[in-house]
Amino acid sequence: MQQVQSLVRALGILNTLADSDDGMTLTEISQRVKLPPSTVHRLLTTMQHERYVTFDGERTLWSIGVQAFSVGNAFTKNRNLSQIARPYMRALMEESGETVNLAVADGGEVIFLSQVECRKMMRALVTPGRRALMHCSGVGKALLAFLPDREVDVIINQHGLPKMTEHTRTMPHGLKQDLEMARKQGWAVDDEEHAVGLRCVAGVVRDETGQPIAALSLSGPAARISEERLAVFGALVRRVCGDLSREYGGIPV
Repeated sequence: MQQVQSLVRALGILNTLADSDDGMTLTEISQRVKLPPSTVHRLLTTMQHERYVTFDGERTLWSIGVQAFSVGNAFTKNRNLSQIARPYMRALMEESGETVNLAVADGGEVIFLSQVECRKMMRALVTPGRRALMHCSGVGKALLAFLPDREVDVIINQHGLPKMTEHTRTMPHGLKQDLEMARKQGWAVDDEEHAVGLRCVAGVVRDETGQPIAALSLSGPAARISEERLAVFGALVRRVCGDLSREYGGIPV
């Protein structure tokens, strides 16, 4: 039990140092983790020996060491987005009652990787591997919203803004207004823009650099995803995307 307690304390110190940009003094760490300085120093020197932390003698500051980076880097090499996302997709489906999709950008389009179907008779089905245009899909607009304007312009020039329904944004100005709103809200909407009678609410999953790497959406009949409920669904999607981003090792919106 004493060894387990020491491990928990050491991990707490690592987590504290990870939140510091410029390093921390022994006193600062001790106050943050609420442990005696002698205990903190013993754990720090042990981790220093294993290169998990480093000490700057001139400034008397402790920082994260190279071995901590190596361990973290091993996670980034081996993580599987679809596998990590699955429980979050299921939880989102259960809470919203609607079908949930996971998609990524590919060549100026989106490609759907996975889906968790809702239990209702009327539901939106998308086959994994299916592609869609970005300007008229919830996941596509969510991803576009967090790209630089120049990249959005390149995608528009390459693929155009073809009209899928009467609600599709076919002018760049109108689409960019939607993207600006999505950035402010943290979630985007496909309001019957891809298919009449279907609405989608989508958010982005971010990596450790803060870049969007995927999007999650919940989709269903417009009668169930009503305009009055969009904000509720949007907040739900944003929260789950944030949780998934953290689990993936990324920075949430």
